[in-house]
Amino acid sequence: MLIIRSVKKEEQIQQLAELASQIWNEYFVEVLSKEQITYMVEKFQSVSAITEQIQEGYHYYFIINDMELIGYFGICKQKDGTMFLSKLYLTKEQRGRGYASQAFQFIREKALDQGCSSIWLTVNRHNQQAIAVYEHLGMQRIQEQVIDIGNGFVMDDFIYRFSL
Repeated sequence: MLIIRSVKKEEQIQQLAELASQIWNEYFVEVLSKEQITYMVEKFQSVSAITEQIQEGYHYYFIINDMELIGYFGICKQKDGTMFLSKLYLTKEQRGRGYASQAFQFIREKALDQGCSSIWLTVNRHNQQAIAVYEHLGMQRIQEQVIDIGNGFVMDDFIYRFSL
């Protein structure tokens, strides 16, 4: 049975940062350099970054199956009435088992409860596995963007949207 639990306490944030580092370092090695992975984990998924994001209105959730922590996601309602799906990651062993679809259903319900008109996300344009999942979920590519994130690195992304 899949359980989704909100991340709020300092200990949970530490656990989330450790899980993020594990997943990013096992997953993104085919898409990004080791240096960029290290930089991005520190900039976006460290304890301090997650804590700051929560203070800014982001909500993080653990994905748990049979008492095992198998992934996480982060969402944030935007001022324009949309829901930003900031992160959705599963451990390597748990991918392809339908957990992303279950998590997305939870996210859809949260977005609808908050009166959002759509859910949107950014995904690295070379991340074919994630793109296939998002398209399977019914999301549509609406835009491309390249954003300088500092230290000589960029995020080269597609933007996807799911209309509610």
